[in-house]
Amino acid sequence: MNIAVISLTENGRLLSAEISEKLSTDLTVKRYCFYKHKDDDAESFSNISELTSQIFENYDALVFVSACGIAIRAVAPKIRSKATDPAVIVIDESGRFVVPLLSGHLGNVNSTAELLAERISAVPVITTATDTGKRFSPDSFAQANNLLITDMNAAREVAAAILEDEEVGFFSDYAYKNLPAELAEGKVCRTGIVISNDLTYKPFEVTLTLVPKNIVIGASCHSGTEYEMFHDLVNDVFKAAGLMSERICALSTIDQKSEEPALTKFCVEHNIPMYTYSALELMRVEGRFSSSEFVRKITGTDNICERSAVKCSEGPLILPKTAYEGVTVAACETAFEIDFNRKAD
Repeated sequence: MNIAVISLTENGRLLSAEISEKLSTDLTVKRYCFYKHKDDDAESFSNISELTSQIFENYDALVFVSACGIAIRAVAPKIRSKATDPAVIVIDESGRFVVPLLSGHLGNVNSTAELLAERISAVPVITTATDTGKRFSPDSFAQANNLLITDMNAAREVAAAILEDEEVGFFSDYAYKNLPAELAEGKVCRTGIVISNDLTYKPFEVTLTLVPKNIVIGASCHSGTEYEMFHDLVNDVFKAAGLMSERICALSTIDQKSEEPALTKFCVEHNIPMYTYSALELMRVEGRFSSSEFVRKITGTDNICERSAVKCSEGPLILPKTAYEGVTVAACETAFEIDFNRKAD
């Protein structure tokens, strides 16, 4: 997680330096200080609104060491969606209170605020109803279990039903444990949560479908392949298979392609890790794979995309090799167990 810490005063600068020092082992921290109060480890700015506009989409969280009003006015023009906006947190310059303002659980704002407060010995001021009342929160649960929320309106209705003590139904295609008291499996309810890849299955009047982000793609391409070609092929393959490309959690390939621009850019754009393996490691992967003697002569393995996907995911192929203009793509689904007690990192 990467955060920006923005300060305006000398006391704010000192606190921002303390925050950076005490969070450096857990988070990536970038400091921005008002030009009259900066040091060599921080970037300076002269207009907080312009700065916020420039960096808003580049960080997982923005931490303002300032008054709440200053932070609100700075971010207001950029706010779009709870699902996509970064967390916005305010800390008074004396370092007494840490107040999460925006983005709710999807921006990991409350847990980040609590971590900040713990490290600087401040008081976290949490106002989210599901947290203050220690109730099950659909979006916190989804984030902790790497589940994609497909309908924010349904998520809001389910959360509201829980707060009103309305029974909420539950169905899952995946193994799970520690089901909370607020959810009722196998009951007819007005609202309910479904964990599945089938977006058409709507057993409740208001159905919140959560989809696991657990697909590893194996990939390779010719040197110099255009990023757009690679990106479009992946999207086309997933669309043809009726799968959400948003479910991709990692990319795997041969070590010889570790710096291939199309692959590295895809990982950066989708915020996923890349895993690479030697030709020998790939050839040792057990299973039935499509084979190319031409690829073996060049790389040392007869198949890169399928073998690397299986190696990385330790799961079965769900999309066999697709090849187009020197690009190959395959995909596997990783094992997935849901734990309602799991907390977001």
